[in-house]
Amino acid sequence: MNKFIGILLLILILSGCEEKTVHLGRDISFDKEENVTYGDHSQQKLDLYIPKNKDSVEGIFVMIHGGGWRAGDKSNLTFFTLSLMEKLPDYAFANINYRLADSNSFVLPNQTDDIDRVLGFLAKKFGPKKKFILLGNSAGAHLSMLYGYNSLFDLKYHNKIKAVVNIVGPADLLHHDFANYSDYAFLEKHMIDMKTPTPTDLTNRDVPNPVYWINEKSPPTISFYGNNDQVVPFSQKSILDSALNKNGIYNQSFEFPGGHLDWDNEKNKPFVINKIQEFLKQIK
Repeated sequence: MNKFIGILLLILILSGCEEKTVHLGRDISFDKEENVTYGDHSQQKLDLYIPKNKDSVEGIFVMIHGGGWRAGDKSNLTFFTLSLMEKLPDYAFANINYRLADSNSFVLPNQTDDIDRVLGFLAKKFGPKKKFILLGNSAGAHLSMLYGYNSLFDLKYHNKIKAVVNIVGPADLLHHDFANYSDYAFLEKHMIDMKTPTPTDLTNRDVPNPVYWINEKSPPTISFYGNNDQVVPFSQKSILDSALNKNGIYNQSFEFPGGHLDWDNEKNKPFVINKIQEFLKQIK
């Protein structure tokens, strides 16, 4: 019995000594804070990675996972976040969860409000002068663009966005090429809370579409789309490119071989990360 208790205590001690530093190679390490609370809801959590032994950070990546607005988890982007951290060791990274939509709740304004709340939490921690890079995939990319371009919902940190990184995100949900999306019927009913007040010259169909909000003050944007994506059609790339170019927004967009999830495979991930790194150098 004593031996059993000793083993149990050892397990408890070891579990309490979880490594709080992420080492990514020579002279690259980050302090890690997991499941940090930024709101009262159980889904309002984030993982935070802060460059170790640095007086300040270049900027802050906010990683926004996909999952069709009603599924997914920040853990889906953990390994991609770590890969980015290795390439961009001067940035802090916040990998976030947000309130998911369901039969009794809506995508908007909950999810853009959660991004705003995260940015407020980070601005308090790092200082009000820090700029943010919003990076999302799929539904998370849609939210990244919508927050970066749309000032409708009284978003307090809207003007702190340095850049948007859009990975396979739908830029125009009203375009006919998106009508075959598997959860389109759910989105029609649960994209926006109809009780949310909007200006009289808008309809609730306009509000969720990033391309509608692009203007000459929108943040620089880099995009990636798969040439065989069966979820978000490749044609969304040209729709977004056209709107950004029309408004004179610095942007880059790239095609990768494969489908909706293939941006993160062994072949495409280094390409995506290298392009993000180069893009950030251009907008300093």
